[in-house]
Amino acid sequence: MPGGRLTHEERRGIAQGLADGLAYAEIARRLDRPTSTVTREVMRNGGPTAYRADLAHRATEHRAHRRPRTASPRVGAPPQGQGRDDEAVRAYEEVFTTVLMASGAPRMMSRVLACLTLTDAGSLTASELVERLQVSPASVSKAVAFLEEQGLIRRERDERRRERYVVDDDVWYQSMMASARSTAQIVGTARDGVAVLGPGTGAGVRLENIARFLDFVGESITRAAEQAREILHSKADADQDDRDNQDDRDDEDARRPGP
Repeated sequence: MPGGRLTHEERRGIAQGLADGLAYAEIARRLDRPTSTVTREVMRNGGPTAYRADLAHRATEHRAHRRPRTASPRVGAPPQGQGRDDEAVRAYEEVFTTVLMASGAPRMMSRVLACLTLTDAGSLTASELVERLQVSPASVSKAVAFLEEQGLIRRERDERRRERYVVDDDVWYQSMMASARSTAQIVGTARDGVAVLGPGTGAGVRLENIARFLDFVGESITRAAEQAREILHSKADADQDDRDNQDDRDDEDARRPGP
């Protein structure tokens, strides 16, 4: 599998693959490159709808000329352990960050959310985030305030009374609920506008259509999120019960005298 930077020809292949509607994995297979390389390349350079091979190549060359020739590894990134490849984890974190950015989250907020998500504990203190991301405390403070407002993280105190920022499965449910509430607010505002502008006017009809569409979407999001939470949490509880029962059986077998 070839390594090193993408060539201009490979970038043209990526652009053609995107134009043909191919998935990143298929484009990567044709180029004999890792899927993460293609994903990172596209997300760094405008996303799948705005990617241009010539512009991407010039931008990469410009970045290469600006950065030092001997880049040191990120100081704050701790060894991964668990048999993981540190370089692969760092590359995946960058891909995950760029995908979050493509969904509309600002860069620093995306970096913090990715960092939290990819820790096994699912939580870090502000100082740990500063160390891992090599950014200022002010940048972390601003990012976590934004993420908390969006319902994507929550705060809790650990046994040492330190404030920790946490991301878990329920946080994503709460985020979906926050999105549904925000949508409901737009619906209400649109319907207020119908009364002001008149239901028979062009603007009034447009606002009513907006309200109906978003009302349907918001209700669908709420219903789907609640169903998913109930089903997945029930399955997780059942799996835990199975594990507990198996542990009990193993303990009983261990206590049973041998032949």
